[in-house]
Amino acid sequence: MSFKKLTKLICGLAGGSAVLVAMAGSEGWFEKAEPGGNFKLWSAFSALQAAQQQTRSSPPHNGVTSSGIWDTNWDKRDPLTLLHGKPKRKSTELSTTEELNSDLENKPKATRHILLIRHSQYNLSGKGDKERILTSLGREQAELTGQRLASLGLQYNVIVHSTMTRATETATIISKYLPEVKTESCDLLREGAPIEPVPPISRKPDCVYHEDGARIEAAFRHYIHRAAVEQTEDSYEIIVCHANVIRYFVCRALQFPPEGWLRLCLNNGSITWLTIRPSGRVGLRMMGDSGFMPPEKLTRT
Repeated sequence: MSFKKLTKLICGLAGGSAVLVAMAGSEGWFEKAEPGGNFKLWSAFSALQAAQQQTRSSPPHNGVTSSGIWDTNWDKRDPLTLLHGKPKRKSTELSTTEELNSDLENKPKATRHILLIRHSQYNLSGKGDKERILTSLGREQAELTGQRLASLGLQYNVIVHSTMTRATETATIISKYLPEVKTESCDLLREGAPIEPVPPISRKPDCVYHEDGARIEAAFRHYIHRAAVEQTEDSYEIIVCHANVIRYFVCRALQFPPEGWLRLCLNNGSITWLTIRPSGRVGLRMMGDSGFMPPEKLTRT
C-alpha cells in the first residue's frame, strides 16, 4: 500500500484530521525501509489509537469528567454501591431473602424538587455587599417571583438563601407569599467564579477559581443529590442565590461540561427547576423561567 493511500485511510478513520499525519511523522510512527524507498508502517493502529486519545481525554475538574456516559453514582449515594458505609456484594454473589429485603428498604423512595431562584435586580453601583440592595424594580421582580411560586400550589419544605444582601432581600420578599415555609441562610451559596469558563471571557487570577470553585462545588454537593433513604415523601426546596452558582449547578447536575456555565443566561428573579429521582436521574423541568413577568420588568443585571 502506498504512503498516500495509507495516510488517507488512517486520517479518514480518525475523523479526517490532517494533524494526525504530522503527529505520526514527528513521533516516528512511519519509517523508511531504505533511502529513496517506500514508507513502511511501524504501527497504523498505534497512530489511530493515539489520535483518538487526543480527542477524548480532558483534565477533570473536582473529579468531574465529561465522557458522555451517565455516572449513576454521581452524588456518591447510589445504594447499589454502598450500604451502611460498607461496600455491597457484587451482583454475581448469591443473595438471601433477608438481604434482598434489606436492599429494598435501603433504597431512596422520594423525589427531590429543587427550585433555584436568581436574586432580583440590585444596585450595581454599591461599593460593597451591604450597599448592593435591590432596586425598586428588583423588589417588584421578587414580588412577582413570590406570587408565581405560591401559585404553583406546591408543598415547599424550606427556603435557603445566600447570605449576600441581594439574595437575602429577594428571599425575604418571596417568603411573604409562603409564610409557612421556614427560611435558612448559607454562606456556601454566595456568588463567585466556579470554574474558568470555556471559551474564556476575561482572565481572573487562578486563586479566584481555586477558592470560589471549591466553595461552590461544596454547595453543589451539599444541596444537589438524591433523597436520603429516610425521606418517604417528595420534597420541594427553594434556593435563592446567584446566576453563576445556578448555572454551575445545572451543568454539574446534568453532567454537562461545567466549563460551559457562562454560556447560559438567567433573568433576575427567574426560576430554574431541577428534579432528582430516587435512582439518581436528574431532569431539568425549567431553566431561567421568567415568563410570569411582564416584558418591561425583565432584566439580567
